[in-house]
Amino acid sequence: MSTTSKIAVIGLGNIGKVVAANLVKGNRSIILASRKLEDAQALAQQLGGLASAAKTSEAIKQADIVVLSIGFNTIQQFMSEHNSELQGKIIIDPSNPIAPDENGGFKKIIGNNESAGQINATALPNGAKLAKALGTLGAESLSNAAFRQPEKSVLFYATDDTSINADVEQLIRDNGFEPVRVGGLDQSIRIEVFGDLHEFGALGKPVTVAEAQEKV
Repeated sequence: MSTTSKIAVIGLGNIGKVVAANLVKGNRSIILASRKLEDAQALAQQLGGLASAAKTSEAIKQADIVVLSIGFNTIQQFMSEHNSELQGKIIIDPSNPIAPDENGGFKKIIGNNESAGQINATALPNGAKLAKALGTLGAESLSNAAFRQPEKSVLFYATDDTSINADVEQLIRDNGFEPVRVGGLDQSIRIEVFGDLHEFGALGKPVTVAEAQEKV
């Protein structure tokens, strides 16, 4: 991804806000979109000159890379509604297929052996390329562990299309992390909640490249 590639962050919940802030800190221009345009405009004003706001369809049209920071249950419908705008785009999916359980925690809402990455890949618009990324840490760690020195923390990613590896890795670096690819989307279950490479799974915390390579 060249420094002129345009990034749209769609959805401004906890993860979306942190990704947007990290990218601005990494000196990347971003386009923000949310259900309410005024929410995107307010965050753009807060983040400064590298951030702008647009309606969702316009933000997608302007972008080369679209970060879908929206709930897992809404992604397939979103891709259907914005099919034409998303064609040919690189789509980044940070989603985790979970919901609150009856005990104050979270439960998986798809099969134990299913992943959000593989499910969402079945609904991709023509020519769009999907990477599972930016969702391997909780929002607090995604903010606090970004741009660590002298050794950066890792964000894992998975994609079937190796032609976008460089794009995804640059995006992760611009978020203040080192990228580590775990494989294709058949491995994305490992980097989703409860997976062995997720903060809220066996991983337990942000890790360095050396620690990550031992686990991958």
